[in-house]
Amino acid sequence: MSRTFGSPHHWAALTTLSLLFVAGLEWLRLPAALLLGSMAAAALLAARGMDLSVPPQLFYGAQGVVGCLIARAFPPAIFSELARNWPIFLGGVLSVVAASTALGWLLTRRQVLPGSTAVWGSSPGAATVMTVMSESYGADIRLVAFMQYMRVVVVVLVATLVARLWAAPGSHPALPIDWFPHVVWPSLAATIVLIVAGAVAGRALRIPAGPMLAPMVVGTVLQDAGFLKIELPPLLLALAYLVVGWSIGLRFSRPILIHAAKAFSRVLASILVLIAICGGLAMVLVALAHVDPLTAYLATSPGGADSVAIIASSTKVNVPFVMAMQTARFVFVLLTGPGIARLIAGRAQKRGWSSY
Repeated sequence: MSRTFGSPHHWAALTTLSLLFVAGLEWLRLPAALLLGSMAAAALLAARGMDLSVPPQLFYGAQGVVGCLIARAFPPAIFSELARNWPIFLGGVLSVVAASTALGWLLTRRQVLPGSTAVWGSSPGAATVMTVMSESYGADIRLVAFMQYMRVVVVVLVATLVARLWAAPGSHPALPIDWFPHVVWPSLAATIVLIVAGAVAGRALRIPAGPMLAPMVVGTVLQDAGFLKIELPPLLLALAYLVVGWSIGLRFSRPILIHAAKAFSRVLASILVLIAICGGLAMVLVALAHVDPLTAYLATSPGGADSVAIIASSTKVNVPFVMAMQTARFVFVLLTGPGIARLIAGRAQKRGWSSY
């Protein structure tokens, strides 16, 4: 029996509303406008009862694009920076992860969010990756997305303000996106093969978030070995972000939105506390690693790494140091996040903290 994914006029309404939201967020210069705008539009229409759903194959393909995007952000220079200052990076990563985990545990204990949802939502890694992975481990992807992207917006707004107040003379604004750059077609074809093959293999092997993780791991290895140049045109990335945003947003319902609204103030408080803790860690980095204060602040800033990279590239800071810290934390969260979330969820269930 064939499955329908919604009527054409409903899709037209979703597309139009998404573009309006994205344009508004871009005008406000908020991060991840494509993903946030499409997710907000989809959640609004889903809460009003519009019956739409994204074909699973499109969602898996979009995850593969995100995986390749992450792989492309792992140049060999980052690993040499990590090897040079590994004690500093290890201490910084463990401190931020410990603080975010403690805040996630506190939100779970107070039953602000159920089970492992608060832990996944508090993870200071790449927001899209943590959101997609969380569903494979039993968390509520909608509430995880609510926490992750709320943190991204707040963190980036604060980081942007700090960067503007502290920026050294000669800093320059970020360059606008070139939507139609020169494309190396053989590299694009190889990248698409990696996306499709990785997504299929990830699903077939039943790897949690496999359609994203398989292209990410294989792409990183092939790129750093010199066998592949990952080519991701901006239009392809935009389409992937729209699909991911729609896939998450269309799962929202009126009760979930009401629950998110009730949790808003406490989640915001936890984000502000985490930012304050990371600011304190930045001061320690200034004293121990002898880096400038803005470099230290951006390095410890709790995500997302892509937005921090944009801010770092537009100011006079040690960009390799910033991205090495952000990358090390992302990899650590990727490897340990599921185990930490399961541990806290298990204890929450035993103590009766898991209900809404």
